[in-house]
Amino acid sequence: MTDPISDFLTRIRNAAKAGQQEVLVPFSKMKSEIARILQEEGYLWNYEVDTSAAHPQLKLKLKYQGKLPVVRHLSRVSKPGLRKYVSCDEIPRVLGGLGIAILSTSRGLMTGARAKKAKVGGELLATVW
Repeated sequence: MTDPISDFLTRIRNAAKAGQQEVLVPFSKMKSEIARILQEEGYLWNYEVDTSAAHPQLKLKLKYQGKLPVVRHLSRVSKPGLRKYVSCDEIPRVLGGLGIAILSTSRGLMTGARAKKAKVGGELLATVW
C-alpha cells in the first residue's frame, strides 16, 4: 500500500455509504490523530485502539443523522506523488465554512481553522464535509 491515509479515508467513505456502524482500520499515529480530529468536529461518535489482535487496529464508530451518514464527503488533497502545501493565508474554506480541512503542521495535525488561528501552514491532507 503506497498511501495509507488515502486507504483510511476510503474505508470510512465506503463504510458510511454502506451504512455500517463501525470500521476497523490498521493503526498508525497519523490515522489516530485524524480520527481524533474527526471526533472533535462531530463526524465520528468515538474511536478506540483495539490491541487484541496481532497488529493493533483503530475501531471507528460512525455517526448518522437518521439514515444518512454525517460524513458526506472525504477527499485526499495532498498525495504521495503530488504534495500540497499551504501557508496560513492560503488555507481553504471548505463548503463555505461548513466543512473542515485537515492539515499536518509543525505543531501536529489540526483543522484549518485552528491552523489559521495559530498562524501556521503545512501540508493539506484532506477535506471533510
